[in-house]
Amino acid sequence: MRVAIMQPYIFPYLGYYQLVHCSDLFVLYDDVTFIKRGYINRNSLLSNGQACRFTIPVPGASQNKIIKDLQFSKDVSKILRMLQYSYSGAPFFDAVYPMVERVLLYPDRAIPSVCRAGLEEVFEYLGVGKHIMLSSEIKYDRAASAEDKLIEICQALGATTYVNSIGGRELYSRASFAAKGCELLFLQMEDVVYDQGRTGFVPNLSIIDILMCCPPGKITELLDANTLV
Repeated sequence: MRVAIMQPYIFPYLGYYQLVHCSDLFVLYDDVTFIKRGYINRNSLLSNGQACRFTIPVPGASQNKIIKDLQFSKDVSKILRMLQYSYSGAPFFDAVYPMVERVLLYPDRAIPSVCRAGLEEVFEYLGVGKHIMLSSEIKYDRAASAEDKLIEICQALGATTYVNSIGGRELYSRASFAAKGCELLFLQMEDVVYDQGRTGFVPNLSIIDILMCCPPGKITELLDANTLV
């Protein structure tokens, strides 16, 4: 079984969804500390021809707090207005906006719950079934090193392969994983270009931009635009 693990992000970029897509089981790493100025509660949309940051406030956020113990603010009106302004003329706005709104207004405001809903809604829209769980639901040694925690989670789940984003290539050892019976692979995302309805291309935006601009079949193709190394 192939497992991938990542902190919960709100409507992240395509590469994150590729990581979910390539796994048999995806684990939202929700029992580690919150990362300020990271992508847990923010990303970028295309507005007026350029990348424009959106952020969902997290009251009481601190790098001393555990992700699962924090909640998104209920006030997402600014983001919804930004979506309407930026994408009302996009080809798939009518299909995608209600889905995004549903996630942003998700009743359970805990960060893992909203982010999980975001992943599940997108894959349901694409007609792709995915199994997603929380690391807080798994028994493992939370006092272990960063690498050993991932290995322990993989062992607890019976994983034979663990896939990490390419950024972890300098952090994790294939030998350490292999010693515990688990193959370590890294996902290398290909350069992706799609029609944004404008001249030029702005890369690395939230998945929302792709959803607004591309049909589901095209997005499914883009989910496979990567190599495992």
